[in-house]
Parts: sequence; structure tokens; C-alpha cells
Amino acid sequence: MNRLSKALTLGLLTSLLGLLISVTPFGALLEENLGLDRLFTLRGARATPLEVALVTLDKESSDIFGLPNQPAKWPRSYHAQLIDNLTQQGARVIAFDLLFEEPRNTADDQRLAQSMRKARNVVLVEALKRETMPQDTGSTITPAMTLERLVPPLPLFSASALATVPFPLPKVPVKVSRFWTFKPGASDAPTLPTTVLQAYALPAYNEFRALLIQANEAYAARLPATPLQDPGLQHLIKTVRELFNQDPALQEKMLGILATSSSANRHLLRALVNMYAGTNHPYLNLYGPPHTVTAIPYHRALSSSQGFKDKAVFVGFSEQRQPEQKDGFYTVFSQDDSGLDISGVEIAATAFANLLENSTVRPVSPAGHLALILLYGLLMGMACRWLPAAFALLASTTLVGGYFAFALYEFSTAAIWLPIAVPLLIQAPAALFTALLWRYIDAIKERRRLRENFGYYVPTNIVDKMSTGNATPGTTGELVHGVCLCTDAEKYTSLSETLPPEQLRTLMNAYYHALFTPVRQHGGMISDVVGDCMLALWTSPTPTTRLHQQACAAALDIETSVAHFNKNLNKPPATLVLPCTSQGSARTATATTLPTRIGMHSGNVMLGNVGAVDHFEYRAVGDIVNTATRIQALNKQLGTKILASHDVLMDINGFLTREMGTFALAGKTQPITVYELMCHEHHATVSQLQIRQRFAEALAAFKDQKWTEAMQGFAATLQLDANDGPAQFYLNLCDSKKNRRRSDKLHGIIPVSR
Repeated sequence: MNRLSKALTLGLLTSLLGLLISVTPFGALLEENLGLDRLFTLRGARATPLEVALVTLDKESSDIFGLPNQPAKWPRSYHAQLIDNLTQQGARVIAFDLLFEEPRNTADDQRLAQSMRKARNVVLVEALKRETMPQDTGSTITPAMTLERLVPPLPLFSASALATVPFPLPKVPVKVSRFWTFKPGASDAPTLPTTVLQAYALPAYNEFRALLIQANEAYAARLPATPLQDPGLQHLIKTVRELFNQDPALQEKMLGILATSSSANRHLLRALVNMYAGTNHPYLNLYGPPHTVTAIPYHRALSSSQGFKDKAVFVGFSEQRQPEQKDGFYTVFSQDDSGLDISGVEIAATAFANLLENSTVRPVSPAGHLALILLYGLLMGMACRWLPAAFALLASTTLVGGYFAFALYEFSTAAIWLPIAVPLLIQAPAALFTALLWRYIDAIKERRRLRENFGYYVPTNIVDKMSTGNATPGTTGELVHGVCLCTDAEKYTSLSETLPPEQLRTLMNAYYHALFTPVRQHGGMISDVVGDCMLALWTSPTPTTRLHQQACAAALDIETSVAHFNKNLNKPPATLVLPCTSQGSARTATATTLPTRIGMHSGNVMLGNVGAVDHFEYRAVGDIVNTATRIQALNKQLGTKILASHDVLMDINGFLTREMGTFALAGKTQPITVYELMCHEHHATVSQLQIRQRFAEALAAFKDQKWTEAMQGFAATLQLDANDGPAQFYLNLCDSKKNRRRSDKLHGIIPVSR
């Protein structure tokens, strides 16, 4: 998989993760409880429209009036006086977030009703009660039904008010993020903010009616000529809502007409169109902490002029301090220093202001939401995987910051809510973490691949040191105890003269496969390869018989492996079939046999880099390497295949060996006792045991310089095996000794006798 494919894969996975979370309830809660809250917090408070004001029933007013701090029980004559005062100052709508369900002082109640009738602009709140009704169908018992029922104020007040409507809000501790414009389950009744907006826009009713009829003439018969004629304002609101529900294109038509209108009431008309055509459960666009909406204590609104002209005035409970708070709702701004929640009346005023300004928080459409998640995830995943790690971190940070800045700008300027929790808190970290983890896994695979590839040329432990920066050319060295095994192939020189280079390379690769496999299987290390010669090592920090046993077992397996190799070469049509490798398929090459001689010696050896300037090789340096080479060469004179020094065979069992004698090898000052490694003891034949016994007796006579006896013993050995090389070598040597010839030096090898 190339880099682009990996980047696309991670991008798609990041997108898929975001999409899966976004369509779950968890994703929706995450966006609302974290994303929306963060946008509000960073945007901060903003100014409320001048058209809205609060009159608060609070402890300050109770104290001034000399009444208990229980505003719900104040004499209703105060409310009548307030209505008169607000009306006199030109308030356009007065909305009471108070319940008037129970009768009180008759005179006060009559006084309040009279003020409402005179003002003709008072909207009262209805109680919304839920009732559980069991169902009994006879033989079948069905679950109980939960019904919502509107409980209007006293008939005296209902008949006097402009309208009575519900304003449902969730109970604490549920956070308030949305409000109802029309409440399902309660006869789709218009709520307090909706009704107040329509009442506030009554001066523009004739223009709104004309606009609606211009969009569709058939609607003229369904709209009253005057808004307050029977059956009243609420019926008018429901009728208009039905028209918009039946004709989805009505909003676009009316807004198109308004775009070319020069009416002074365009903002009111646009607010009405958007309210009737909009969702019945929009998101609140909170202006800030409690009391951000202009709030005037009740006693001041009652006793003086506060500039209520052309305002929608909301009257309800609201306190300045948390201990006295009686009506509070949890919102994103509830965690300010005052500890206050926002009062229900301020939420109603906020909802009205949102509708008036057409500034409710508008989430992007479901399709737009998913498209943003998809695009963002794709870009984030591709950036994190395509770029190098440092640049990926920088790019992901830039993308996160840029997207968040754009989302905050859209929210602050147009109240458009883009998803931020899933992209920033889930997709971005997941993409970056996955990309880094993927790079780490790739690095491990690459390191493993390099280790494997370099392992063909350098021991794996050195590759590990090099990959971690712990190996410095020219300084790396380690003194260890080891067994050195050296091989040499007969007829290689003549073979290299007759075969083309490509066939020779193919042949030698197969040959080395026959050599290397036993070495690897028995824990050895290929130290050097030159031409047809191989040098293998078994090393450990301290001497151990295990290394010697492994080396001897490997030598015997090499002999078997090479014999099998040569046997296959001699089969018609004398072609070599190479094993399959990672570089290609099986190949063939014409070849001849390569008999192999092996020599082994043990002792201390230095392992390390040898070289200078810009070329180094990892190899073994020490006397055992030279000695093993000399012992290997001795095979040619003795006619043997595997020879090992006494140091190699000392203290190990399980192998059949025979002593070849003590030799002063060329270039060596100390003589070395050499043995032939014949086979594993449990594989030994009767003939091999007899040959070993006869040869040992003859060699003992040779050491005692009993030439005749020695010659008889070696001759008896040859009778058991006419091709026994050591017996023939010593028979010739005894003949020269017996005849006192001065030809002891045979090819630089000096047998030592007593």
C-alpha cells in the first residue's frame, strides 16, 4: 500500500468514525453538552434587543413594599397598578409568567381583570399538567396513557387577557437549550414567546395579511379582517401556522416579496414569516448570564417611568442572589460566579427576542452535518498520514484551529451551529493517534525488513546495534569464546573456468544454501564467504560444550547436505534446481559436483568491524580462524572430509571420532592434535568401528616409530576400506620413514612422532 492509499484509508476511517458517532444519541448529546456550550462560552455575552424588558418580582421589592418574600401571594392590586403604569408608558405587550389559578381578594381580582381589559395587551401563562390515565379494554390490559392538559387561569382573568398560553420548560437539573413555539401534545398550542411576538406585531397585521394573500389569494377567506375578532388571537395564530404547514413554499414566496418591499415593518413581517415556517422546537440563543436581558425591579416599574414604550415587557420571578432564587433553570451560563440559574421569565424574554431577531441557534441540516463530518475527517486523516510526523502534528493543529475559528465565527455572527465536539474531540485525536501508531508499526516493519535484509550480510545482533545507533564502524569489537568451522569446495577453480558467470552464480547460491542451512539450524553464524569458502562461528561469552556439540552436528549435516546437493547435480540432465527465494522463482543451471572439506578449531576470537576509511566488514579475527583454515586444508592430504582439533572435541559426547595424529601445521609453531569427525555414535556401523580400532592401533605404532608394525596396521585398515585416505597417507609416510628418506615435509604438513 503506497502513501496515498494509506492517507485515503485513514481519511475514510476517520470520516466513518465521525459519522457513526454523529448519528448516535451519544454524538448528539456530545455536540449539545460540549460543543454548543463551548461556542456560547467563547462567544460570551451579547446585547439584547431594545424591544424586550423584564420586570422582576424580587426580595428587594418585597422589602420596599413591606410584604413577605413570597411574590406569588402579593395583593393582585399591585399587578393591576403595574399594568396601568406600563400601558401608560406605551408598553406594546405585557406577559405575566405567573399563574392566576386561585381566587383571592374579590376587589383585587376585579381590579386586575379591569386593568387587563383596558390594556388589551396582556398575555397570561397557562399551567401545563401531565396526567396518567389507565386504559381498560376488557380482556386486554394496555399500558397507561400520559396526557398533557392545559389549565387556564381563572375565567375572570382568561376572559380579560389578550391570550392565555403555556410556556413549558424542563425541570432542573435538565439543561435548557431549546424552547417550544408550538407545543405538541397540548393541541399544538402556541407558546408564550410565539404569542407575544404575534401580539407585538399586531400593528403590522394588515401588511402581514396582505403579504400572505399576495403569496396565495386562496388564503384570504381564512384570515380575519381584524386580528382580535372572535375567536381571538390564539385562533389566528393556529390558522396561520396551519397555512404554513400545508404550503412549505409559502415562506420562500413571502420572503421574496418582502425583499422588494419598502415597508417600515419589514423586520416584524420577516420575524413572523420565519416563526410560522420554522421548527416548533428551536434552540435558544442565550444572550449571556442571568440578568443579561434588561431587568427592572418590580417596585421601580410600579412607581416611576422606566422607558417601556413599544417594548414587550415580561413580568416574573427573578432574584439578584442565589439564596433567594425561587425560579431558576440550568443553562450553559449557570456556572458564572454568582451561582444563579436563569429565571423562567428571562428565558421567555430571550425566546421572544430570538424570534424577533430571527436569531435562534440554527444547527446545520442533517445532510450538511454529515457532509462536514465526512469532509473534515477525510482532510484530517489524510493530512495526518500523508505528511511526516512533525508536519502532520502542525497540519492537524492548524486544521483544528482553523475549523474551530470558522465555527466560532459562524456562531457569533449568524448563530449557525457547526459540529465541533466530534471533529475536534474525537476525529482529530483519533486521526493523529492512528497515524502515529500506523507510522510506528510501519517503522517496526521496515526495521524488521532491513534487519532481515542486512541479516544476509551482517549478524543480526550487529544489525540491531546498528539500527539503534550503538555500533560505530571501526570501534565495535567483542572478545568471545567460539568454534570456527571452515569449508572449502574441491574443483571450484576448474568449475569457475568452464561455467558462464550467471550459471556459476546460480550454482554457488544453491551450494551455499546447502552449507548455510545446517549452520543456521544449529545456531551458528555465517561470518564470511569468499569464493567457494565459508567461515561459520558459534560464540558465547564463556566456553561451553553446547557450542562444540552444535558445531560438530552442523559439520555432519553439512556433509549430508552437500552429498545430497552433489547427488542431485549428477542426475540427468545434470541440471541444478534452485530453491525459491523472495527474489524470484526456481531456476536451473548446468553444473558438476563440489566435494567439500571441513575444518574446525576453537578458542578465543574477536568479533567486530574490520576495515578503514569508508569500507568495513564484520568478521572474526583470531588464531582459531587461521588454524581452522589450516585444519581444513589438511583434509586434502589425509583424504578426509571433516577434521577438528582436540580443543573442539574435548569433553563432548555422542560423536564417533578417530585421532589423525599431531601435526605441525604450516605457519604454526605449536603442533595440534587433529581428529576426524566420522558420524554420530548412534549412526556408527560395524565397519566404521573396526576401521577406527585398526587405525588407532596402527597410529600408536607410528608414534612409537615402529614402522613395520604401523605399516601392517594401516594396510589392515585399507583391507577394511580400500579408499580410507588417512591409512593410505600414513602407509606412504611409514614407507618413507622406514627407508630413511628425507621427505618428511609433505606439502607443508609435518606429522609428529615420538
